[in-house]
Amino acid sequence: MRILAIPGSLRKNSSNKAILQFTRTLFPSDSTFILYESLADLPHFNPDLDDEQVVESVIQLRHELKMADAVILCTPEYAYGVPGSLKNALDWIVSSGELMKKPTSVISASPSFMGGDKAFASLTLTLTVMDAHLVEGSSLMIGSVAQKLSSTGEVTDSYTIAALKQMVKNLIQAALAQV
Repeated sequence: MRILAIPGSLRKNSSNKAILQFTRTLFPSDSTFILYESLADLPHFNPDLDDEQVVESVIQLRHELKMADAVILCTPEYAYGVPGSLKNALDWIVSSGELMKKPTSVISASPSFMGGDKAFASLTLTLTVMDAHLVEGSSLMIGSVAQKLSSTGEVTDSYTIAALKQMVKNLIQAALAQV
């Protein structure tokens, strides 16, 4: 099974990236887990470029999505929304359709106790419009995220660990059902 994990933050030491790196350990050892770290390489979305000459970074993103059996997006919340870099990446794949029917999980993680609920709602809405298969029981909002990670980025909160394990289980079942 091939999993593509996309952190919505460009920060080197983002909690979103740490959560995805921890989540990697929850998949079976024979899984391929790709952490996409090239959001910053994508140009601003421009439909004219999509019609004329798609750049290499967009081609690579589309390829990674096409090859994935399932996708996990983990986003922070900026100004009550999804970071522009993540939204930009999604804009590049609206017309090409790599997320259509693809088993997908959404995680939002925020320093606020609300867990990035507005970014979560926005991202979920965008993915619904894109016809991604949002797997039931496979999405999660993590509030007060800094208190749930160690100084080295390991998830330490037992409730969060259990929720991530359940998310992974549900995502795997959905991906296997599509084979």
